[in-house]
Amino acid sequence: MRRLRHAICNEVFENFTLPDACRAIRQAGYTGIEIAPFTLAEDPAAFPPARRRECRDIVASEGLQFVGLHWLMVSPKGLHVTTPDADLRCRSWQHIRHLIDLCADLGPDGLLVFGSPKQRCTTGGIGRAEATRHFVEGLAAVAPQAGLRGVTILMEALPLGQCDVVTSLDEAAALVRQIDHPAIRTMFDCHNAVDETEPHAALVERYYDLIRHIHVNELDGRHPGTGSYDFKPLFDLLRRREYAGWISLEAFDFTPGAETIARESLTFLETQ
Repeated sequence: MRRLRHAICNEVFENFTLPDACRAIRQAGYTGIEIAPFTLAEDPAAFPPARRRECRDIVASEGLQFVGLHWLMVSPKGLHVTTPDADLRCRSWQHIRHLIDLCADLGPDGLLVFGSPKQRCTTGGIGRAEATRHFVEGLAAVAPQAGLRGVTILMEALPLGQCDVVTSLDEAAALVRQIDHPAIRTMFDCHNAVDETEPHAALVERYYDLIRHIHVNELDGRHPGTGSYDFKPLFDLLRRREYAGWISLEAFDFTPGAETIARESLTFLETQ
């Protein structure tokens, strides 16, 4: 049976240098690292080639694989991909193009996890249908570049408490099929599935052919093992389907400390 691959998102290591974070991640037992681009530079377009090569080498030298990028639009400030302001929308999708290149430069077969609730929700007086159309049109426009660079963009479903554009895995899957490009797929995040009404493992199985990534966390955002989320049905499904992608830990409560979160989470997840 295929062994599940575990990664962790780097922003929990907010007070670590990249080499120290990578070293701690590997020592905790992970084999992959997922990076929030704002931890590298305010503007990824200005992050120079030499620094990209340096980061890629650091990750590899510590025995890790680069998984991809998430928290895509934290910086630069003020961007929005579904706004009725065409100029701002254009600049925002140009930012995604820059992230595609950054992702490809940091490692092969990288993923862009497109959550970014505040930068894709309805704004400027438009409704959900128009905002969703802008989102889909933007993703379709950048898909060819992503495909050429070996990057897959993952449309993340978000709960209504965070965002009103693409709020269920059903909707995300339908829009991925509408775009119909191999560089656009979806993913599953336990924390963001709080509004889903079906058992999560059943939902993941239904859309398994479109899912390329899994984020694990408790429904309240703490790290796995500190709450009541039942990961076993999901992990049993992934093992049965011989899932080859990453299971990536994304915690939102950093209070226990990065190394404790990393160690306790993996110890718990490996029992599921």
